[in-house]
Amino acid sequence: MGFDIRYVKSAKDDLNCLFDAAVALDLNTAKRAMDAIDRSLIVLEQFPFACRKVESDNPFLRELVIDFGNSGYVALFEIIDRHEVVVLAVRHQREDDYH
Repeated sequence: MGFDIRYVKSAKDDLNCLFDAAVALDLNTAKRAMDAIDRSLIVLEQFPFACRKVESDNPFLRELVIDFGNSGYVALFEIIDRHEVVVLAVRHQREDDYH
């Protein structure tokens, strides 16, 4: 049995902002970007511990790097227990940090 993935409201807001920014440039690219994010987050259902740690002293706070084009995205998430992963934020790799 895998992990359930849950999103906090701010992570959903991040996804909406990322889509809005991408759609301003090109609708098809925006759709492909969201598909790439969705497909990549599926890895958290089985292998959340395979992602890189954010802090050396907290093995449960991790980042998933999502390739897309010349850059990509980064999803910040926390492993809550043996059954649940919570996505806390999603940002473009060119952003300075999570907001």
